[in-house]
Amino acid sequence: MSNIRKAFDHGKAFIPFITCGDPSLEVTEQIVIEMEKAGADLIELGIPFSDPTAEGPVIMEANIRALAAGTTTDKVFEMVKRLRKTVKVPMVFMTYANVIFSYGAEKFIRTSSEIGIDGFILPDIPYEEKGEFLDICKKYDMDLVSMIAPTSHDRIKMIAADATGFLYCVSSLGVTGTRSQITTDVGAMIKTAKQVSDVPCAIGFGISGPKQAKEMAKSADGVIVGSAIVRLCAEYGEKSTEKIAEFVRIMKEAIATV
Repeated sequence: MSNIRKAFDHGKAFIPFITCGDPSLEVTEQIVIEMEKAGADLIELGIPFSDPTAEGPVIMEANIRALAAGTTTDKVFEMVKRLRKTVKVPMVFMTYANVIFSYGAEKFIRTSSEIGIDGFILPDIPYEEKGEFLDICKKYDMDLVSMIAPTSHDRIKMIAADATGFLYCVSSLGVTGTRSQITTDVGAMIKTAKQVSDVPCAIGFGISGPKQAKEMAKSADGVIVGSAIVRLCAEYGEKSTEKIAEFVRIMKEAIATV
């Protein structure tokens, strides 16, 4: 059983996302440690990239800040190595194909495995094109997380049947970012996926507060939050750790009762 699946063993999973290096890697490191203490079940680490096509303005600006601060893939790897001395929850990299290609796909995936990363989310790789990464991921026992969107329709079963780790269910069309309301019928999307697979389904894109998280958790196995956390980094910078830990605690409590 993959490490990622274990994140869903204790009820509804809360999955926070953070952009590595915003405002600095030292602060990112502290945030990850505190997020685990606050109840995060799995943590998504964003490796900054100059053209993050799936991201809205909040995360895009975080990428720019992180790169300007001198964040590199190697420095992120070193940070994860340090984190793995204490952090026990599964961690995945969320990044883009170009980051992996420019580093060398096999080297990137092998190194990620060696330092304790459990899998990858690559939002710019369509299901039909993930083969070249999938083979290397299998070789190093890593999960390549599949994504389904409201527009996936008849592809949902095909993608779900093949999914490992968890299935990332995109709640809203467009890029990442908080939404005041999520109108997509995510329940129907998850129901379709569950017909062919027992893989855990987590909902992301647009979830900004405890009320929304609780609503989404009714039909999903987990809830993913990125922009709302990254916004706290933007607002509080070096002093954001405590604010983010408190936010994670509130979100985890909200979905724990579903």
